[in-house]
Amino acid sequence: MSDDPIKATPPADAPINWEREVLEKLVFASIKEQRANRRWSIFFKIFLLLCVLVAIASYFDISFSGDAEVGRHTALVEVEGNIESEGNGAASVVIPALNKAFSDAGSVAVVLHINSPGGSPVQAGMIVDEVRRLRQGFPEKPLYVVVDEICASGCYYIAASADKIYVNKASIIGSIGVLMDGFGFTGAMQKLGVERRLLTAGENKGFMDPFTPLSDKHKQHAQAMLDEIHQQFIDVVRTGRGKRLHETPDMFSGLFWTGAKAIDMGLADDLGSVDSVARDVVKAEDIIDYTQHEGLPERVLKKFGAAVGSGAVKAAVDGVRPTLK
Repeated sequence: MSDDPIKATPPADAPINWEREVLEKLVFASIKEQRANRRWSIFFKIFLLLCVLVAIASYFDISFSGDAEVGRHTALVEVEGNIESEGNGAASVVIPALNKAFSDAGSVAVVLHINSPGGSPVQAGMIVDEVRRLRQGFPEKPLYVVVDEICASGCYYIAASADKIYVNKASIIGSIGVLMDGFGFTGAMQKLGVERRLLTAGENKGFMDPFTPLSDKHKQHAQAMLDEIHQQFIDVVRTGRGKRLHETPDMFSGLFWTGAKAIDMGLADDLGSVDSVARDVVKAEDIIDYTQHEGLPERVLKKFGAAVGSGAVKAAVDGVRPTLK
């Protein structure tokens, strides 16, 4: 009797058509596997198609809520977090939302709902410039700011350009000032016997280097720059608030106050929330959110590290960048 399983003789009690039964089982198993593979293939194709559709919808900011059919309403734009070149507080995010809110024929007023400790004077300045342009282009549509937890520094820089500012009595308001922070490690390096080797082309190129002593010349230059930006901030507040301000020696010192105190000082106008302003001030209870939210393509790119390079550059310069905080 042969040991080869292919040539092996079937058992004596095996059915006559045993070869046929084995072939049928093999064929049925193959068909079953093909069907399973086909089902998985269809599933992945559908999943991929859905991802593509969502990405397209996010990229073109497609709305499925039927906002185009909404009539008279209050337009809402949210600003959350630091005022910086990326995120919800970036000018590139806030400005398009404000443009949509003002240009919509159904919006009767725009509410800027903000909650931020401040940030970049450049980003805040860009938003303020656009607010002024939009208010001139749509003089019949007022802009109201509603403060959540905090509206400080660069955030208040933006808020001061509104027609009115509404706060909660416990909100934090103010901090009208500018700072430039960093660290110096020269003493620690001397104790450890570490030598700093910095080569520059330009005598001031190492300005604010944390491993080099800060000279009087550099300190004076930095202070002059901060004073200039601070004065720009003060001018924006005075222009925006006008005669409502009750100036005190501390108003532009960088201090901050509660919402209730800010009303007394003229830094804010009244107590209110988004709903109360829409209902009682604008007289349009329907609220449409025009905030530009981050889409799927942006989230995917960030997830896979597309912003790593820009993040490294940002980290390198953040220590010497003036900040409204």
